[in-house]
Amino acid sequence: MIRVSQIRLEIDEKIELLKNKIAKKLRIKDADILKIKIFKESIDARKGKIQFVYTVDIKVKNESKVLKKNKNVTVSPNLKYDYPKMGKETLNNRPVIIGMGPAGMFAGLILAQMGYKPLVFERGESVEDRTKTVNEFWKSGKLGISSNVQFGEGGAGTFSDGKLTTRVKDKRCRKVLEELVLAGAPKDILYSHKPHVGTDILKEVVKNIRKEIIQLGGDIRFNSQVTDFIIEEDSIKSVEINNDCIVDSDNVILAIGHSARDTFEKLYDRDVCIMQKPFAIGVRIEHPQEIINNSQYGQFASHERLGPADYRLTYHATNGRSVYTFCMCPGGSVVSASSEEGRLVTNGMSEHARDKENANSALLVSVVQEDFESDHPLAGMYFQRKWEELAFKAGGEDYKAPVQLVGDFLKDIESSEYKSVIPSYKPGVKMASLDKCLPNYVLEAMKEGIVNFDSKIKGFAMEDAILTGVETRSSSPIRIKRDIESLQSVNINGLYPTGEGAGYAGGIVSAAVDGIKAAEKIIERYKV
Repeated sequence: MIRVSQIRLEIDEKIELLKNKIAKKLRIKDADILKIKIFKESIDARKGKIQFVYTVDIKVKNESKVLKKNKNVTVSPNLKYDYPKMGKETLNNRPVIIGMGPAGMFAGLILAQMGYKPLVFERGESVEDRTKTVNEFWKSGKLGISSNVQFGEGGAGTFSDGKLTTRVKDKRCRKVLEELVLAGAPKDILYSHKPHVGTDILKEVVKNIRKEIIQLGGDIRFNSQVTDFIIEEDSIKSVEINNDCIVDSDNVILAIGHSARDTFEKLYDRDVCIMQKPFAIGVRIEHPQEIINNSQYGQFASHERLGPADYRLTYHATNGRSVYTFCMCPGGSVVSASSEEGRLVTNGMSEHARDKENANSALLVSVVQEDFESDHPLAGMYFQRKWEELAFKAGGEDYKAPVQLVGDFLKDIESSEYKSVIPSYKPGVKMASLDKCLPNYVLEAMKEGIVNFDSKIKGFAMEDAILTGVETRSSSPIRIKRDIESLQSVNINGLYPTGEGAGYAGGIVSAAVDGIKAAEKIIERYKV
């Protein structure tokens, strides 16, 4: 097949015209095109009009002639995933995977597909039981410590928008998307410029991948927290489960996620090499979705071919901090993502339809090691805890979140009543000044950022918009150092720090890719 780019359709032109447009661009007949496969679809909303822009792979008659005649087309690259060649060493016991988030899930899937029968330990519940536990928390404020928005099958991304955008340029990304589709995700994630699944569909996808791993010989054990690591002569030998059972393994993939703080502390106690890492903290900001649609799409905002609009914004504040939006959830809601008692964390979530009234996004400000006021490898984690505890107090100490209207925030006034925007946060909110739960340098940078973003998204600084505090877990506060080639811990053989929690990924796809890489290293070394 050959790849053709920059095929444009006006917003009111039907997809059936794509074939004719391709033929005209290549100066061939429609009948010469035997097959069309969309590789990427994006939207160009510049210059006051909207176009759909396509990159397509096509099968044509006389392919060599078409390639020779058209310099702007290429042979379609081979995107098929190549399974690694099996190694020669004997595998003494089953590979262990800690965590069933994207990294652990895809490490387990690849190992299972290659016949290695991985053993996966997940501290939280299956996605079905986890959903019930999370919904109960959002309703009553009763937090599940081991199973919540952060912990449980599918990881933190399960209760999110299910965004699959990534900056990672890796062939394995296609493998991840294809496996998600096989497990029930919409087929358009294979070509959408900004693919997303939605938390409602993602739960079913996660469950189906679990079933596939088990069918292939893997074993997944829920409510099973790894509470200790048995290390001898700088090599992992076994793990302890729930302070009781010992499971032997020379190969342990550590896919614990960015909120497994007790595990971070245990790894530190066992002298695993850990270093501080910068991240960002801030709030969730909510606007009417209609405001975002109108700003991004103008007169076409209500067009049937356009879904709810999103945005991604950045600004460099005068105090040197980066201010940016992150994990924008069109037509979604803000939810509690707490995983520790007495500490409050927010996150955003959308279902596939993205049909809720409000849009929300993290509004974050960068923090660096100097802010942590300590050289301790886990100082960033303790820094997160400090502001989460203050947010918990500001919200009334029952997991209600502190909120402030944007207009009041910019004027340093505590809000007293809602106006046109009603906060969506579950399990509830309390009006409070955000200066009670965020450092001044973050607040000042956020104020500048909001004003600047209003020049890019008309209405971003609207007085009625809602700020909900706090968001502290956009990424891991640590990096577990690993060897570039083997992907093993730099000082513990057989331990593979992987994914977001280890500091090597930032999102569903990049974490899944990192999990695949760890699995490949085990396969390349050992035989079954």
